[in-house]
Amino acid sequence: MMKCIYRISYALIIVGLFSACNNQKSKELSGKEQLIDVLRSVKGKGILFGHQDDLAYGINWKYVDGQSDVKRVAGDYPALFGWELGGLERGDAVNLDSVPFDTMRRLALTAYQKGGINSFSWHPYSVVNGENSWNTDTTVVKYIIPGGDKHEAFVHQLDKIADFLNSIKTENGEKIPFIFRPWHEMDGGWFWWGSKSCTPDEFKQLFQFTIDYLRNEKGVDQMVVAYSPDCSFTSLNQYLTWYPGDEYIDVVGVDNYYDLRVGGDVQAAINKLHIVIDYANQNGKISALTESGIENVADSTWYVQKLGVVLNDDKVAANISYAMVWRNDPDVHFFFPYPGHPGAKYAKELLNQDHIWLLNDLVALEKK
Repeated sequence: MMKCIYRISYALIIVGLFSACNNQKSKELSGKEQLIDVLRSVKGKGILFGHQDDLAYGINWKYVDGQSDVKRVAGDYPALFGWELGGLERGDAVNLDSVPFDTMRRLALTAYQKGGINSFSWHPYSVVNGENSWNTDTTVVKYIIPGGDKHEAFVHQLDKIADFLNSIKTENGEKIPFIFRPWHEMDGGWFWWGSKSCTPDEFKQLFQFTIDYLRNEKGVDQMVVAYSPDCSFTSLNQYLTWYPGDEYIDVVGVDNYYDLRVGGDVQAAINKLHIVIDYANQNGKISALTESGIENVADSTWYVQKLGVVLNDDKVAANISYAMVWRNDPDVHFFFPYPGHPGAKYAKELLNQDHIWLLNDLVALEKK
């Protein structure tokens, strides 16, 4: 069977020519609103597949124009491209994964021009002790929120983030829209903004100030904001413990590696996504599996037996807009199989399913 049924051109949407749903008012929407429109439009038709750093490097290659491990295995690029901003806030030339920011800017623009969607995460270095995001030895959050003695230093970090995000523009000067996913996995204890290092109220202040400052003071009005706890919740109340408020959030998601590990509980992952989906549907939000994967694809069948089972659940398939797996760093670890890896055939099998969408499925699909 041919994959789905709609002609969607995201690049055209951004210049106001969105026609997939005969939505004439799209010509009047902002870039952010148009991206939200796209994410809503795919709901129930296809789940966009994403991959972190997909265009930057992969197994046995780095910075080769047009290269992609997803494309090498499945024949097409992912529909969503993830990028990491950590290190930018202290003026580094490369991010914490050694991707040059000038290259990231170029590749994010390339992804957008191809019709894809970009998503940015941020693992900042602390202005309190200069350590990376995983160092929880020192209290940070209460010192960088408004009223804290390191607040102004944190504001300077945000200035650098804003300047970079606003610099990703088309030739005619239009800022490209993107998903911004800051302060993720806050319900875990491994980040300095996590559950062992700050209170829910302090976290909410951090999240709210971050978005307010970027949008209102720095003009980063092209971002769609995602909330993505880890998978430690089993109820809606637990899921919303750290939630900064509907006025700040466009995408509600979950990062889930644990339930999809070898020996993990796939049904638990599905149940948690159902909680996310129900909240999204009741409150006008987009739902997503914002981050997942299995390190070094240790289970070759993972893409059909774990991720595939989740994405083929009826409620999940009918509701979430995207799912993203982590990066393929040839020097550290990889989360998507490469050609010749025993997991490649299983990943291709999943990505060939009608409701799992790659770039061409998002950009140009003939209606049948």
